[in-house]
Amino acid sequence: MNQAAIAIPEKLFFKIGEVCELAGVQAHVLRYWETEFPMLAPQKNRAGQRTYRRRDVEMALRIKQLLYDEQYTIAGAKKKLANDSSRGASHEVDATPTPKPPPRSLQPPPSLAARFGAPAAPAKGPEQRATLRQIGQQLREILDLLADGDAEIKSPRGKRR
Repeated sequence: MNQAAIAIPEKLFFKIGEVCELAGVQAHVLRYWETEFPMLAPQKNRAGQRTYRRRDVEMALRIKQLLYDEQYTIAGAKKKLANDSSRGASHEVDATPTPKPPPRSLQPPPSLAARFGAPAAPAKGPEQRATLRQIGQQLREILDLLADGDAEIKSPRGKRR
């Protein structure tokens, strides 16, 4: 499947379901790609839902093309996209993700902060900062999964009463 063959609607923002339909993948696949490919970085709205821009949709289609059609591994696709962006390739959009504000506060509640003392000293090297960013992203995904689970738990309970 060629990404040029897919007509992307003229919209400013897309919901995850719309992107999944355009790319022909399930939502969990798209969320996984977000963890592996930093250039696929949708913003989140106030409700915590992902909002994809056209460049995100194009990137998802490019990633799918590399993984599914051209049979690249995840690592190979990352290298290919990095090489494409350094050469200014036409199907590469922007390789530098825009920083996303965290949907929730990552600070511990005051009761836990007092119990465990002052926060640790900030990371000093770029490797430490990158590792901490990755951990933070994974923790946000866990929080999202927990929030999704909470929503599923609340809805059946409401029907039982």
